[in-house]
Amino acid sequence: MGAQDRGDKFAPDSKLYRSPQAFFRGSLGRFATGVAVVTFEGETGRHGITINSFTSVSMEPPLVLISIGHTAKSHDMLFDRPFSVNILGAEQEDVGWNFAGRPNDSAEWVDGTVAPRLSGTISWFECTPFANYPGGDHTLFLGEVVNFDYRKGDYLGFIAGKFVPIPDPDPWVELI
Repeated sequence: MGAQDRGDKFAPDSKLYRSPQAFFRGSLGRFATGVAVVTFEGETGRHGITINSFTSVSMEPPLVLISIGHTAKSHDMLFDRPFSVNILGAEQEDVGWNFAGRPNDSAEWVDGTVAPRLSGTISWFECTPFANYPGGDHTLFLGEVVNFDYRKGDYLGFIAGKFVPIPDPDPWVELI
């Protein structure tokens, strides 16, 4: 059942009404994702932004994609800059909030080889700029991965507008 099939209860004069954009966002929110923070060095120092739109693109060369909204403060600063994608562990919810507009003192920085990283993340990818593409009200940034690593542990997830812990499926087995 799509938004057009919901009937009168979602009409604009209903208390249950949600705009098509809000309904679309709510529908997307039913897809569980991981949580990442993109970090980079800007003209005014180190910067970061929490994202959940991150995916691998290619193994050769190793490419990843992040999606950043045009209205984000970090958006314009990210063009042509190396960046790191930091995948957060379950215990790093405060770090996620810190870079999502609720500043706190949870972030601990690490000097990377091409871009700054965050300490203690479940995995990380240092990237050099590869390409960027318009994507509606976002820009899709492709980065070529030049350095990466991971550790064992539980993951931080995001679903229905909330951070959730995702248990390590088998903490005793080494990933390939």
